[in-house]
Amino acid sequence: MTYDYELFFGENTGTVSKCMLEPTKELLDIARSKDVYFTFFIDVGYLIQADKYPELTAEVNQVKAQIHEMVSEGHDVQLHIHPHWEYSVFKNGSWEVNASGNYKLSDFSKEKSDTIVRTYKNYLEALIERPIRVFRAGGWCVQPFGHLKSVFLETGLLVDSSVIAGNFLMTENYALDFRSAPQKSKYNFEDAVCIEDAKGSFTEYPIASLRYSPLFFWRLYILGRLFPKRHKMIGDGRFISQGSRKKHLLRTFTTGHVSSDGYYSSKLDAAIEKSINMKHEEMVVIGHPKGNTLYSINRLEEFIEKHRNDHSFTTFFREL
Repeated sequence: MTYDYELFFGENTGTVSKCMLEPTKELLDIARSKDVYFTFFIDVGYLIQADKYPELTAEVNQVKAQIHEMVSEGHDVQLHIHPHWEYSVFKNGSWEVNASGNYKLSDFSKEKSDTIVRTYKNYLEALIERPIRVFRAGGWCVQPFGHLKSVFLETGLLVDSSVIAGNFLMTENYALDFRSAPQKSKYNFEDAVCIEDAKGSFTEYPIASLRYSPLFFWRLYILGRLFPKRHKMIGDGRFISQGSRKKHLLRTFTTGHVSSDGYYSSKLDAAIEKSINMKHEEMVVIGHPKGNTLYSINRLEEFIEKHRNDHSFTTFFREL
């Protein structure tokens, strides 16, 4: 179980309390009660930018305290980079996010991109006082990998978990094409994340994927309107635009991530059944504390209770 620990990146980033602190506390409580462990991918750019504003000191200290709590309780903390934070500013009590042309590392020059990776990784390692080896790209935008390869080798980032086999998304901000990725739960690669290389320097742990019907997304949107208390996200921000993707999802079958967010959590049992049938040894689930709902929290507890005796809810730190 992996969670991208972050704010939103649309016109309204939401609050740290609702997007990060409160929903993560629920996750930590569940993990403690069920004796399982999660991996949290920390959006380091937010912390680096927020450190610059004295009025955010108390908020930042709460976030850092929660990250320390994650580590102290045996959870994993790894690197998540949303480089748009480089050009985001805090004004009049809210963040002004400039994602256009700054959303993925490949939007930056290689020199600037390398500096971001080094700076963010060093910051997180200093915070938790242990090495970071695993990376997840913001918006899953890890391509072209050649833009990142040398700095990853230099800094010891030898594991990635950004790929969603079969997924494809091209918009103003997003650029990912995983349609040719191996249908495996783990593989090595060298120059491209979708090309397996048994002798490759890097290991990919893809986020598990499923085929979703339009009916699934009609249910998602309808349930959210009929039962808002049960299906409304805890996070109080807005997503960045994904172009016409919502209309596309309502009209055709698509391949997407296996997630513990909201109504996606209804597919966790189907995902683990698929993983077993394909003889996979691992299954990476993505989630976001901000994406928790009352429904998804209940489903997560049921899922863990149902499967924890037959499967290990472990972390990258414990396995690598």
